[in-house]
Amino acid sequence: MSIDNSIQVVLIDDDPHLRQALCQTLDLAGLKVLPLGEATGLTARLSRDWPGVVVSDIRMPGMDGLELLTELHGQDPDLPVLLITGHGDVPLAVQAMRAGAYDFLEKPFASDALLDSVRRALALRRLVLDNRSLRLALSDRQQLSTRLVGHSPQMLRLREQIGALAATKADVLILGETGAGKEVVARALHDLSSRRSGPFVAINAGALAESVVESELFGHEPGAFTGAQKRRIGKFEFANGGTLFLDEIESMSLDVQVKLLRLLQERVVERLGGNQLIPLDIRIIAATKEDLRQAADQGRFRADLYYRLNVAPLRIPPLRERGEDALMLFQHFADEASSRHGLPLHELQPGQRALLLRHSWPGNVRELQNAAERFALGLELALDNTQDHPAAGVLTSTPGGLSEQVEQFEKSLIAAELTRPHSSVRSLAEALGVPRKTLHDKLRKHGLNFADSASQSSDDE
Repeated sequence: MSIDNSIQVVLIDDDPHLRQALCQTLDLAGLKVLPLGEATGLTARLSRDWPGVVVSDIRMPGMDGLELLTELHGQDPDLPVLLITGHGDVPLAVQAMRAGAYDFLEKPFASDALLDSVRRALALRRLVLDNRSLRLALSDRQQLSTRLVGHSPQMLRLREQIGALAATKADVLILGETGAGKEVVARALHDLSSRRSGPFVAINAGALAESVVESELFGHEPGAFTGAQKRRIGKFEFANGGTLFLDEIESMSLDVQVKLLRLLQERVVERLGGNQLIPLDIRIIAATKEDLRQAADQGRFRADLYYRLNVAPLRIPPLRERGEDALMLFQHFADEASSRHGLPLHELQPGQRALLLRHSWPGNVRELQNAAERFALGLELALDNTQDHPAAGVLTSTPGGLSEQVEQFEKSLIAAELTRPHSSVRSLAEALGVPRKTLHDKLRKHGLNFADSASQSSDDE
């Protein structure tokens, strides 16, 4: 059993009379003490962030104080350990201090000396843990900024929500379109949580055949069904002590949803063909690209499961709502790809930036990452929603001279505007802010055409 964080002092001495006297001294000073008669097994009961100090006799049967000090500091070198002994020879004191003891008290010692040393050690422990917490928080923010790139208000808010939820035990429902980065968010929630040392198990419910989904998730016993020759540990059980990420939860059958609801409520799992209820210490992060409330209204998703999952929802904004984040992400992925392939880095040119900003990114970050990879490789590509006008959707990593860049930028702006509905060349010219004659010349120069039949009307002649 682990030692509660309310305990401020663990006192270890094999002499019951001295242990009782020292415990009384510390109690009267308002300190919460756990008295122990031996040191064996203590390290396993203390977490790395336990906020107390250890006071231990040196000469004890079994594990002595110096051995305990070495073992405790192997887990946390910053944990204050005070050693006491009735054999106060100088070499032993020097050995203890070199081994990292916070203080060394020789019996008999005054109560005030013990209290003063313990209080100073507790103050140091608080300072160490506060600094450790600040460093961890800074590291967490840096991790989030690296994983979830972007400075848009939507992304700042998302990172803030992830940071707040990661520290809790709450299950989370992630809402986002295909390619928006749902698994990236799920992994961030796990890695920033107290479960980071436990397993992270990701499973896509939509990729599982109906015949195996229950066995995959819940496991089975031998003979549970035809072909079940040996026990199988399911994904939920395998993720015990950590996090299970369940993507495309909307694709689960109603029967499986019933079992998932029970698991969420009772935190137990029962293997197929088994009778034993296995307790779980697990966090579940579900993800969907659908409106589950609408699916529940249509009878395709259980309403009770929806309400159970929707306690802590996280919405990932689609890339089209994130403005210039697209440019930052594109350059980030392109630089990564260039480094991976051993190619020179390429900077986006003005015309290329305009194309990226105008693109709607139906495939979200996944589509952008693929486009950035092609850009890094020096390949031309046409973005999906501008394929009717190839000049508007072509990206290349070849910079060219200044005049070439300006012409390319001009061409891309006109071509992009051609994708919008215009009743006449006049309306197109007004949208671009140029005279009709100038527009005609530029269309001819860049090989672009205004194909709308209204362009032939008399008012455009």
